[in-house]
Amino acid sequence: MAESFIFSIAESLITKLASRAYQEASRVVGVYDDLQDLKTSLSYVKAVLLDAEQKQEQNHELREWLKQIKLIFYDAENLLDEVDCESLRKQLRITHKHKVGGFFSSSNPLLFRYKIAQRIKEIRKRLDRVAADRDKFGLQTIVVDKRIVYRREMTYSHVVESDVIGRDHDKGKIVKLLMEPSLDNNGGSKHISVIPIVGIGGLGKTTLAKLVFNDERITDTFSLKMWVCVSDEFDIKQLIIKIINAAIVSGTTSADALVYQQTLRDMDIEQLQYLLRNKLTGQKFLLVLDDVWSEDRAKWIQLRDLIKAGGAEGSKIVVTTRSRSVASIMGTVPFHDLQGLSSEGSFSLFVKWAFTEGEEEKYPTLVMIGKEIVRKCKGVPLAIRTLASLLFSKYEINDWESVRDDEIWNLPQKKDDILPALKLSYDHMPSYLRKCFAMFSLFPKDFEFQSHDVHSLWRAAGLLPPPSKNETSLDVANRYLSELMSRSFLENVSDVSTYYYFFIHDLVHDLAQYVASDDYQLISSENPNIPENVLHLSFTELDLFSQSFDINLSGVRTILFPFGIEKAGNEYLFTKWVSTCKYLRYLDLHDSTFETLPGSISKLKHLRFLSLIKNRRIRKLPASICTLQNLEELHLRGCVELETLPEKLRNLINLQRISITSKQSVLPEGDIAKLGSLKYLDIYACDNLESPFVEVKLSALRVLRIMRCKNLKSLPLDTHHFPQLEKFTLHACGNFELSDGDQDMNSVLRLKTIYFSMVMNFPYSLQGYSSTLQTLVFARCYELEALPEWLLNMTSLKYLHIWSCPRLISLPNGIHRFIALEVLRIHDCPELYRKYQPHVGEYWHQISHIKHTDIRKTWRSREEDFCDNQDMESIGTKLSKCFFIFLLP
Repeated sequence: MAESFIFSIAESLITKLASRAYQEASRVVGVYDDLQDLKTSLSYVKAVLLDAEQKQEQNHELREWLKQIKLIFYDAENLLDEVDCESLRKQLRITHKHKVGGFFSSSNPLLFRYKIAQRIKEIRKRLDRVAADRDKFGLQTIVVDKRIVYRREMTYSHVVESDVIGRDHDKGKIVKLLMEPSLDNNGGSKHISVIPIVGIGGLGKTTLAKLVFNDERITDTFSLKMWVCVSDEFDIKQLIIKIINAAIVSGTTSADALVYQQTLRDMDIEQLQYLLRNKLTGQKFLLVLDDVWSEDRAKWIQLRDLIKAGGAEGSKIVVTTRSRSVASIMGTVPFHDLQGLSSEGSFSLFVKWAFTEGEEEKYPTLVMIGKEIVRKCKGVPLAIRTLASLLFSKYEINDWESVRDDEIWNLPQKKDDILPALKLSYDHMPSYLRKCFAMFSLFPKDFEFQSHDVHSLWRAAGLLPPPSKNETSLDVANRYLSELMSRSFLENVSDVSTYYYFFIHDLVHDLAQYVASDDYQLISSENPNIPENVLHLSFTELDLFSQSFDINLSGVRTILFPFGIEKAGNEYLFTKWVSTCKYLRYLDLHDSTFETLPGSISKLKHLRFLSLIKNRRIRKLPASICTLQNLEELHLRGCVELETLPEKLRNLINLQRISITSKQSVLPEGDIAKLGSLKYLDIYACDNLESPFVEVKLSALRVLRIMRCKNLKSLPLDTHHFPQLEKFTLHACGNFELSDGDQDMNSVLRLKTIYFSMVMNFPYSLQGYSSTLQTLVFARCYELEALPEWLLNMTSLKYLHIWSCPRLISLPNGIHRFIALEVLRIHDCPELYRKYQPHVGEYWHQISHIKHTDIRKTWRSREEDFCDNQDMESIGTKLSKCFFIFLLP
């Protein structure tokens, strides 16, 4: 796809240069004035970028001009990152001035300032030279991103029912809801029900609404039916006019309707709302609002109140939207989550569009190829229709094989076909989400994503803004993921209390690869070529990277292997990366077999993320790894042969997350305590560890997870040692016992989440968290027969999750008093399932008040893999769509 991220890159560069933190850093390094001059040049170019992005499709020379600017911008990003690195070095010198001289004796601040100033001038010179050509393209200055979103054409209510396949069940469910009495949240009837239909573009939401709208039962039930295509901006006046027009068309002659339409435009809003109420008064109506995008709740409430003022009891509204947020704002009942067609329905629809009636019987070979084409459409009707229409009246096998084998975005597309339909959702994204979404193109189809991993990737790539005072970058990433989910880009979301897994639909993956430029490349046997100037690389096989050594990878920022690196003897690869990819920020080497890392790793000064998870051969890390002041995450979980952590770990002053497996009996606690940015600490399978962190204080730590440390005996869980701790996980530490001794209330942690797995005792002292604890998990506590008595004191508890506790026979008698409890999940607890099974269990009435309950007799899920499989690899079978979705704060 053409260059589509340049404006957002310019915006992020200028925002960074204008930030107080970066201005202070540039003053420390001595290049403040030079960078402000660069900011001026960037602003001059940015002013015309929005216009250029919109016009580039029709102008090859303009596209090449934008590519030149993009490369300059990337060099500017690298330069700014180097200023950050130097600022961190200076900070370290000040903090440890008597202790770190050996690491930095070769660093000359004056020489750095001179070299960086020269590079800034060179970038400005290149940028000014390219910017001088902007006038010849006739570009306009546009300061704010108000680019035009090309929307779908207006819809209408007519449908030929025989043309619709596989939607009888969905139609029946919506019709049933429409025939039921309208109920408000308190069980009353003076209320208009709003039923949302939600799904990705092309699933057939509008078609389903048409089927319902034209059903005879609906016509007999509602005296007035109105169809309104919203699509464009949610303008109250225009919507009132559309609703009045729809009512007029439904209840008057065409001549009268024409007269009304001519006068409506001249009315003010007061006259219109009076006319609207007049048209609806006494009428039991059905109103379909098709293709709603706006998430402005205030406007919806304004329109809803005007509509409610007129209609008779039993009136209903159906809303179609791609956005779960819209459904949440407008709906009064749970939304109908429209799914893809079945395999049989998909193929029947394909045959209908690819052949004339009965013609398919003459071409059995084409039919077989057609079945393979249908599989790539994953049940999306518009995708099936798009590909089938390409093949209508074509009978050559190679034509069909071409459609089968080619990617959807490479096939011819009309404006009403699947890719434009999906891209419409992308076009509605704010600029900050677009590059984040493009990152999904680095992973193969059917890949299972984990929210923490996505956060790490986005953060290392510089796609997340600095978090506000009371949030973390993980909170920002979860907010972005929630936005993508609300736009129906994520599916099969499985919540595991402290994070969640999800997939993206194959067609959404196609869209990600379509919008991603050559900067993002998934290298596979089907796509082995690496483009010039690539930034982010993903390899499905190690051999594919080995074949890339002759390519210039100097600008690469991301290298990852979605399926891991399992081949032995691959140390030479790391040496190659160190010498070639000097701007590398993200390096994921899980399952690798390196026995050592080269000391030259210190050259990767831009590196922010390094994972060696489940490297079972490495014994020692080089001391030079501690010179990577930009490093934010270091993952050593599952490195079972690692003898010690590197010396001078304290020098990683930007480290925010570390996971550790080590043979040490005593961790370098003094160094860990001096990691002032450390927020997440995982200690996994440290078999010789007994009593850590007795003498130290981890001031910034928010999340502590201790797992499979078989000799662990004690841990000081109090504010003296962990003043900011919010989430604590304990799993399979057989010798560890939580203390039940007296505890100073001033030292009690303000924990929000506790995750117990394979734990035996739950002392009464845990009630000290009663005012703060929001999430509590009991997982695989096989000997647990009764939940602890203190549980009833947890007045702030919102989420209670119980998994695989087979001997647990009941919930506390007072659970009905848990008025704050919003979510109760019980899986694989046979007695609890029998007693609390929804609607039929003997004690169901005790928990029926809880907003969300998910009670299953057996369910092998990700919850069990949380601690069993800390590398987060796939369990081999896909999760079915989750019964409900809970994104925890």
